[in-house]
Amino acid sequence: MKILIMSLFLITSLSHATERPVARTMNDKDLKWGPCPEIFPKGCEISILQGEPEKPGADVYLRVPGNYKIPPHTHTSAEHMILVSGKLEVKYQGERALSLVKGSFAYGPPQHPHQAVCSSKEPCVLFISFDAPIDAKAFSGTLE
Repeated sequence: MKILIMSLFLITSLSHATERPVARTMNDKDLKWGPCPEIFPKGCEISILQGEPEKPGADVYLRVPGNYKIPPHTHTSAEHMILVSGKLEVKYQGERALSLVKGSFAYGPPQHPHQAVCSSKEPCVLFISFDAPIDAKAFSGTLE
């Protein structure tokens, strides 16, 4: 058992040793922006900051234009979020609406239906860190 634990520790340590540090801003000209999943209306963009979307632990920027409505949806993963620009109104099922301003942190539990509106004239850019692979599933129920 000790050998198994030590082997797992060594493998984990070696895999992290090959990772490289990353620093990005929302205006980084090297960011590659692409469309969000099809459940989101045109105008939603995503940029992978680090990691691989199909694996746990990816970090992204999500960017939407001002006055954009993000429809109700869920994620398999929890979301750890910081609003980088704009003003975002977020509503989670069964909870009161949250108003995020630049620098605000929010946590979204896995499988918890939610929607949002970028209520500013400027675009909203949201940093999101996912615990599990990235997905988004449309939600057709009520959020009340």
